Amino acid sequence: MAEITPRELLEQEEDTQKDRFLTFLIGNEFYGIEIRFVTEIIGIQAVTEVPDLPEYIRGIINLRGKIIPVMDVRLRFKKPFREYNDRTCIIVVDIKEVSIGLIVDSVSEVLTIPEQDIVEPPQMNKGFNNRYIKRIGKVGNDVKLILDCEKLLTDSEIDSVSNAI
Repeated sequence: MAEITPRELLEQEEDTQKDRFLTFLIGNEFYGIEIRFVTEIIGIQAVTEVPDLPEYIRGIINLRGKIIPVMDVRLRFKKPFREYNDRTCIIVVDIKEVSIGLIVDSVSEVLTIPEQDIVEPPQMNKGFNNRYIKRIGKVGNDVKLILDCEKLLTDSEIDSVSNAI
């Protein structure tokens, strides 16, 4: 039996994550993020506010001894704040080597969306929301807006969040 090199193992892992998306709800809209960015999903927990951060950065949480900033995706998309409930989740993602919690209304499921069912967003008026949308996944008669994780926070926002904690 041939040995598998670490590189081959990484390639196999990337293959199993290809076309896989974690879907979640903000209001009535389904969004998806590439599963490779997701490290874990946790229920909402106490968030400690940190002064001088943008409104959509709700604060920080202590996740097993690691301090993680949390962003309310609803506020980032300029939607009205909604009280957190038992369906509210925090999706912990790694963006540019920084762990960030994304507060979402609820997590839906992990879907495989084949590449041929993923299209570019229409070139409409480039509104505030479009910069976060990387592609659009077609699932049956539904669409899932696939977020560009790396554009949820700019480099300077990542720096200011990192420096604040």
